[in-house]
Amino acid sequence: MTYAESIRQISQQDLMALGVSDLAYVKPIEIEGQRLFAVYTADGTQVTVLPTREVAIATILRHDLEPVSIQ
Repeated sequence: MTYAESIRQISQQDLMALGVSDLAYVKPIEIEGQRLFAVYTADGTQVTVLPTREVAIATILRHDLEPVSIQ
């Protein structure tokens, strides 16, 4: 089987997991009336809360991850 053929046969579950370990997302949250930005791994685990979106994105990039914003 060629590489191209094997890619066509990838399962939906495998496709969803592809690249998961390289992503982190930022989600605005509110704690005690203060707007903050939580960073989550692709599987939904919250790893930190930071004061600004910019700091959250910089933190993700510093850890060689691809940032994704969630509205």
